[in-house]
Amino acid sequence: MFRAALQNADLLWVILLYCVFLPDPGCGSADADSCHEVKTAYMMRQIGPVELVPDRPGADESLRVCVHPGPSCCTSKMEDSYMAAVRSETQQKMRSYSFELKYLIAGHTKAYQETFESLVSFTSNLTSTLFDSAYSALASDCRPIVFQLFNDINQHLSGDSSSLDTAVRRFYNDLFPLVYRRLLNPGIGHMSPKSHSTPSTNQDDCLRMTRQDVSPFGPHPRLLVSGLSRALGAGRALSQLLRLAGEVVNATEKLTLSRECGRGLVRMHYCSHCRGMTLIRPCTGLCVNIMRGCLVGVSELGAPWGSLVVLLQRLAAMLATSSNHNSMELALLAVRNHVNDAILHAQLHGPRVTATVSKGRLGWGEVICPTVLTYTCYINTF
Repeated sequence: MFRAALQNADLLWVILLYCVFLPDPGCGSADADSCHEVKTAYMMRQIGPVELVPDRPGADESLRVCVHPGPSCCTSKMEDSYMAAVRSETQQKMRSYSFELKYLIAGHTKAYQETFESLVSFTSNLTSTLFDSAYSALASDCRPIVFQLFNDINQHLSGDSSSLDTAVRRFYNDLFPLVYRRLLNPGIGHMSPKSHSTPSTNQDDCLRMTRQDVSPFGPHPRLLVSGLSRALGAGRALSQLLRLAGEVVNATEKLTLSRECGRGLVRMHYCSHCRGMTLIRPCTGLCVNIMRGCLVGVSELGAPWGSLVVLLQRLAAMLATSSNHNSMELALLAVRNHVNDAILHAQLHGPRVTATVSKGRLGWGEVICPTVLTYTCYINTF
């Protein structure tokens, strides 16, 4: 249904141009000596105070829009009322015709977000259980950083500017001090990184800064970023395009009609009333030309909107296939295994990691970090 509706979305502007503004068919003849029919239509459409309509046609030299030879059932104040009414009617019809598309886009955006928020929440909890079951010494302090990682992933899926590479890097930077002090060197102590102890806090900061150079987790951070980027790319793009589509539809609802457009709409809808003809249909050519002028800014969106619809169709079809849906789900479920493999890698290479941190000869800068017991973290320049 979503794809079928999108296929018709590029007809939005045509519908607005040709259909929205055509009044009900009919014909009427003017009564040259009375404005009764004009007054009746003016009252039924609630255009303004009925007292503004004269009882008989007359001459009003102050008319600016509905000017024609001979007597008229209109006055300049009626023109002002017609102008306000036609602007309100036009904008209301545009909102009405765009509502279905807007509702469709909003509904699918919400459903999509809720589905993946649920999946992200589940895999976040699943990853936290890894620390509860296998690394209890890290469990309490790892919950916040796991939550932050998956919150960043969710923001990325929602189309925000958050980077997966930054999110994963921050996660492993925060994880390294905990793994270093509690798994690789448990004799150092179990002070929390949230502790107010300055030496511990400063050493944790040092370990975070040197994590990428020490490389305690091997290739696993890189593999995690690569796997997530491949699997979540289509989902992220769909979120961004759905958001853009919603913004385009909202923009049409807030369209400001120019004064010249308002004058044209009054000529199309109401100038015939001034001659007593309240049921006459405006010709199609006049309608189309006036609406083209009124929607000139919106009509320029036709080609970009068509391209956006094509992209949405392709992404929706891609995500509808089981292989792509499963790849996103499997990539999120695999975060737990990636983290576990990274910690096992650090434990397996614990002596090298500890020696590298202790010696601190990493080849750039100079950062001297406080010691915790006998361990020193610093960086020298050769």
